[in-house]
Amino acid sequence: MNPSIPVLIVGAGPTGLLLAAELCRRNVGCRLIDANPAPLGWDRATVVHPRSLEVFESLGLVEQFLSAGVKQRMARIHADGSVIGEVNLSNCGSCYGFNIGISEEVTEKILTEYLHQQGGEVVRSSKLVDLAEHADHIVATIDHDGTTERITANWVVGCDGIHSTTRNNTGIELTGHDIEQPWAVFDATIPNWSQSYEANYVYLDDTSVILTALPGKRWRIYMRPSSAESDLVADATNSLVRYLPGIRFEEVTSSSRFHCHNKVASRYPAGRILLAGDAAHVCSPIEGHGMNSGIQDAFNLAWKLALVCQGHSDATLLDSYEAERRPVAEMITASGDSAESVHNVADGKERRRRDKSVREALSDPASLHHEVIAEAELDIDYCSSPIVHGDKHKMFAPSHRLCSTIEMEHANGKRCKLHELTHRSGHTAILVGGPSATAEQVAGLAQEIQRQNDLKFIDETVALSTQTDATESFARLEATAAELLGVQELTLLVIRPDGHIGLRADRDHIATLADYCTLLKSC
Repeated sequence: MNPSIPVLIVGAGPTGLLLAAELCRRNVGCRLIDANPAPLGWDRATVVHPRSLEVFESLGLVEQFLSAGVKQRMARIHADGSVIGEVNLSNCGSCYGFNIGISEEVTEKILTEYLHQQGGEVVRSSKLVDLAEHADHIVATIDHDGTTERITANWVVGCDGIHSTTRNNTGIELTGHDIEQPWAVFDATIPNWSQSYEANYVYLDDTSVILTALPGKRWRIYMRPSSAESDLVADATNSLVRYLPGIRFEEVTSSSRFHCHNKVASRYPAGRILLAGDAAHVCSPIEGHGMNSGIQDAFNLAWKLALVCQGHSDATLLDSYEAERRPVAEMITASGDSAESVHNVADGKERRRRDKSVREALSDPASLHHEVIAEAELDIDYCSSPIVHGDKHKMFAPSHRLCSTIEMEHANGKRCKLHELTHRSGHTAILVGGPSATAEQVAGLAQEIQRQNDLKFIDETVALSTQTDATESFARLEATAAELLGVQELTLLVIRPDGHIGLRADRDHIATLADYCTLLKSC
């Protein structure tokens, strides 16, 4: 049986939407189905982190998020009637020194429009019923508006949430634990608010409350209710009144209670079936990593799945998806457990000990920096990946993301960020000539790379030089930037489509590059 589509994607949340759009942009046929007859009108996820903003920049979408959302530059943490610390994202190491507060349904709307621009669509009222895997394809049984349909696909990706039908069909276990204490949420305005609207506010008291900034000077209020039947607005008011006398909530909407979980799928692939987003991992909402991690799952998987579907790489390339993304899920669920323990201290003596610990941690520069980059999701690298290769470096090693703050200058004098030179769909070879390399040496190696016909994974080559006499074919990098990159002579960086460094070669450039391309073909 010949598969009717290369890829079936189940679930049209942010993860499924981005994956489908990125496959369509790479001319890989896919069908995106969702059981719901229409997009959800409201959802709890609120925060888009700096790393996700970098992803959206590479797709040409970031301005839409900046326009539709509100900047959240810092978080201020309170306990026992006073401020005990702040986390400021302005120096997180991204050109986006802030989160964006935006409700998930708006994120989905932006991504749906992006999917349509790539020629894709969401097929709604389509529920996955069953999957039958064969040697070279999968047969999916789908209930579409009461009519049973069977389609064949080379690959199926489950992006269908914690109760994933895709995952249940594979027998993959979601391991971890339920979070016992329930959460609640509502949206509201707070009249006469005198503090910044570009911040989130955390209150660690009997009833923990988190105020998360939204557009229009509104707030999404996350909280731990005092009981199963309590008035949520009264609960939140009682916690905040000691800090903000006279506080009241108005225009309250979308009040609900919910339970959370900290769980990770025991594996991400099962034959020709893969998992992403909440189908693969779920975590506490405290740190806002759930939706963001799903977005980054899709961004990681899309280019790999495209290479496999187009016959450029063996299916073994997809093993790197689990090797890279599952450790991230384990990290954020562990971090979520730690954050939950901070919020749930009941004993007075333990609270005082906790508050002292938080104060000390956020007063120590090294500890604070760790918290900042973790919040921004810039502490992620893929050092255990089977498809990173080459020389090590403290900051710009294979597996690290390419920093978005390094600037360079075109020959015409126009300045831009280094990451803006990278190819949106493929791999970019960036050749950097440091202070000890002449412009002629840089040009010679660049030409040699371009002559290598067997290096089919390199879609673009960029040559940079720190020399002031470089020709118009070069962009100029400041000597301080080359020093930051750790480049003295000639260094070759290969930047993957997801913005991570796949290869670093400080010597033996052509041979090391050939080895890297071999890994991409059959890792």
